[in-house]
Amino acid sequence: MPSEKILEQKKQIVSDLTEQLKGACAGVLVNYKGISVADDTKLRKELREAGVSYSVVKNTLLKRAAGEVGLSDLDSVLEGTTALAVSPDDYTAAARILSNYAKDSKTFEIKAGFAEGKVLSAAEVDDLAKLPSKEVLIAKVLGGFNAPISGFVGVLNATLTGLVVALNAISEKKAAE
Repeated sequence: MPSEKILEQKKQIVSDLTEQLKGACAGVLVNYKGISVADDTKLRKELREAGVSYSVVKNTLLKRAAGEVGLSDLDSVLEGTTALAVSPDDYTAAARILSNYAKDSKTFEIKAGFAEGKVLSAAEVDDLAKLPSKEVLIAKVLGGFNAPISGFVGVLNATLTGLVVALNAISEKKAAE
């Protein structure tokens, strides 16, 4: 039977994981087996720069935390080595970075993910990784809003240019007479 001190530590870890899952808009679970220390360091740096929290977790503790936040469908993938990457504000960052790494690795693989309280399969995580980032999507929407305005300005400019050309032609004709 574990000591009271160890049980308290585990309860604290589950509580921290629960808060991390609640505060995340999206997350990805991976099997990190076979990753070298150098590759792991590089991967962690890239995730950290993108604002993604990445840590190795015990399956039993993550299972308890996931159950508390309504992600108990993750239980089926909580076997073997598991690392959890969560992002509090970017839906695609963790999926994009980890999917890119998994493509180049034979042993590193995406197990599952979640977004907005919904569990995603590995294939859905790959689809999420292919989406552009939030900033790119906002830029496309603003570009869409800007296009009609730019077109309207172009039409007004063409009308004014035509008027100036016509007035200039009339002026030159009168000067020639």
